[in-house]
Amino acid sequence: MDLCLEYGCSSLNKYGEELCGDQVELCRNGDWTTLVLADGLGSGVKASILSTLTSKILCRMIADDIDLIDCIETMIQTLPVCKVRGLAYSTFSVIHMNSRGEGSLIEFDNPQAICFHDGHCCDFARTEMEIGGKRVYRSTLALQENDIVIVMSDGTVHAGVGKILNFGWTRKQIMEHLDRTVRPDMSARAVSCLLASACNDLYLDKPGDDTTVAAIKVRKPTAVSLMVGPPVDRESDGYYVSAFLSRPGKKVVCGGTTAMIVARQTGKTLETSFDFPDKDVPPIGFIEGIDLVTEGVLTMRRLLELSSKYLSVSDLTPKTFHRKDGASLLAEILFEEATDVTFYVGQSVNKAHQGLEIDTTLKLKLVEHLATNLRAMGKTVTIYYD
Repeated sequence: MDLCLEYGCSSLNKYGEELCGDQVELCRNGDWTTLVLADGLGSGVKASILSTLTSKILCRMIADDIDLIDCIETMIQTLPVCKVRGLAYSTFSVIHMNSRGEGSLIEFDNPQAICFHDGHCCDFARTEMEIGGKRVYRSTLALQENDIVIVMSDGTVHAGVGKILNFGWTRKQIMEHLDRTVRPDMSARAVSCLLASACNDLYLDKPGDDTTVAAIKVRKPTAVSLMVGPPVDRESDGYYVSAFLSRPGKKVVCGGTTAMIVARQTGKTLETSFDFPDKDVPPIGFIEGIDLVTEGVLTMRRLLELSSKYLSVSDLTPKTFHRKDGASLLAEILFEEATDVTFYVGQSVNKAHQGLEIDTTLKLKLVEHLATNLRAMGKTVTIYYD
């Protein structure tokens, strides 16, 4: 069975700090993905520098196929120790895994990772090791489809201390919360945001510590194809639509003229909704066999705004989209469902846009910016121009 890995993270800065003392780094090398979450001691600039160095160096070494134990030992021996507290200046969690869910989890002084399996949270079997004079835990990963590995900094278990909760949020309570709120169809990004948002609530919007949650989910690849704009040569309409429809997965058509071309080439009827769930986003349409039909440039503009917000690790709004406007429906498909996205971009000048501040260059820029954001989400993006 073909599977792939999906990644997401969310962070809260300690209240009053401009920089986060936690850092998440991700590297891919062939079929293998390496994620490191490092937590610098304390907060502010010093913690940010130490966690950044730890995560980048460790992630790069492991991704370059250097022996995992050698990497951990080198990092532990390199990290300075706080003279006052006797603690390493940076702690870390490492996930090193292939697309089949096979690999290793290494934990050094961070809260114990959580496995979300079959709708419930559980523990990984851990082996205690001594590396460089420090206690390190290693788990062998053998994940199944829809399993999620969740790693976190200690700001999660400190959430609510001295405020809503006397002694903070226990790991058991965190697992119970995830059991109640995580749905099987949620992305790794949605899950990490869900937990970080709950921590922020317990902190009453004033985090007492840097708080970071990172997740990797094993899932099936999902392909989505988008047709945006008509081709330059009208004689190419048939070929253009045929290539678009031949792709596997979901099909989305953006733009009124494009929708009419698809309807004409397929012999189907184009119908338009009269509902306006969002007054700033034009209504959607319907063509039999097409999963979603939207207006073009205005919907793409809103979609680009949603993608930037979705990418922000500090934005805590839910990462699932329940509104029924075209941009929200398309965001749910592209951000939450898709792993592989293919754009078919027609470069013909739309006569309906004459006299308006909309041109072909704007449409192309919107697609390119959106593709950049989708790649930053970990999607595989391909663009065909006609």
